[in-house]
Amino acid sequence: MRRIPRPDLVWVPCFRQRDLIAASRWARRQGVPLVFDPLISAYDKQVDERGKIAPGSARAINLLAWEQALFRRADRVLADTPAHADYFATVLGVDRARLAVVYVGAEESLFRPGPDTTGHGSGSLEALFYGSFIPLQGPQLVVEAARLYQGPPVTWTLLGQGPLRAQCEAAAAGLATVRFEDWLPYAELPARIRRADILLGIFGTTPKAGRVIPNKVYQALACGRPVVTRRSDAYPAALLAAESSGLVWSTAGDAQSLAEQVARLAAVPGSLRELGEAAGRTSRQYFSTAVLREQLSGLLAGLSS
Repeated sequence: MRRIPRPDLVWVPCFRQRDLIAASRWARRQGVPLVFDPLISAYDKQVDERGKIAPGSARAINLLAWEQALFRRADRVLADTPAHADYFATVLGVDRARLAVVYVGAEESLFRPGPDTTGHGSGSLEALFYGSFIPLQGPQLVVEAARLYQGPPVTWTLLGQGPLRAQCEAAAAGLATVRFEDWLPYAELPARIRRADILLGIFGTTPKAGRVIPNKVYQALACGRPVVTRRSDAYPAALLAAESSGLVWSTAGDAQSLAEQVARLAAVPGSLRELGEAAGRTSRQYFSTAVLREQLSGLLAGLSS
């Protein structure tokens, strides 16, 4: 490290809280700013999301103090959504002047509109969920929604692996409209998204579920597919207020709400193409590489060696 040229800044990437102390010391010796891109909070993950540490316990208090001290070392802290920025400010004590929002987005070289390959020849639409089957995503609610569903024929596909998959498979016993698929190579995921008629986002009720925009939402929008997902303040306010965005909001933790939204879309299958086009416009307007580049430029503005 002593031999490399003096950089313009030091960037500590996602999940690397443990590297912040060493990185900040090195940055200060070099006289350059430090940018931290945590993506998630260790305190949030262990206490709020996973429940491994009891709120208010000595371990929780110590973990929070440790992370607050770490975040204070950064000259800029990047948040992936406005809701996460609020969390970093109110819980971790980050000065809002040092916070900036840069959305995650999707790789445009892979996730983009393509040939319309929806339809299965059986008259049944497909609603596709894919993920790691964790509580934040609420895959069990997808199965429950399939059981409650009343509307035109829809096949509910759950793709992936994770802690809740076995529970979901057990809950889906006897449901002919639900099927499961294993992971496929990442490069094949865009084509799989475009084969589905409706994409399913996340539906969990954990605090973190209300602060994130999952990769699958970015990817589905970029592929020009309508998405049903839980409503949350993680999304831009203008997008939440939009009448036609390609995003269809359901109530967090409410399988009946999910079932009703899918039924509403399935009842007018001709509208799905228009919704898909709206989804593509939403991706370009709010989450494209050009938008992310502009957000990143704003984050770097004012940083000087």
